[in-house]
Amino acid sequence: MYRKILLCYDGTAEGRRALREGAELASAMHTQTYLLAICRSMLAAAAPEAVTPALAGCEEDLARVLLEDGVARLRARGLEAQGELAIGDPLQLIPDAARRHAVDLIVLSHRRRGRLARWWSDSPQQSLLDLVSCSILVATGAERSD
Repeated sequence: MYRKILLCYDGTAEGRRALREGAELASAMHTQTYLLAICRSMLAAAAPEAVTPALAGCEEDLARVLLEDGVARLRARGLEAQGELAIGDPLQLIPDAARRHAVDLIVLSHRRRGRLARWWSDSPQQSLLDLVSCSILVATGAERSD
């Protein structure tokens, strides 16, 4: 049985499905629930001269909206989750949050892509599976309208 669940949310249709499935599991198991709203950094891809205080503020505003949306979706399902927002690389942010909260399960989404683009492919980069010691539930496909 899981005691603590980390729900990873990025605002995509696939992310909404993972959030829904994770919320259903957390509700059924009466677990502590943590929400990690992840926003990839727009600043990392920007040319140094293009980085302005306005762009940085925009990125933080987008991440805050993402977090608020995720928390609202969990509350609508009767869950009270602790939420935090993170900007950057999910392969660094997710394992850090999992360790910090000592979770038993990570719930995240996966978008079907080409064979070479998958995060668990034969890429030289480590996969999330190599970076955590807890279970991972991967929700695939977009959220159904039910």
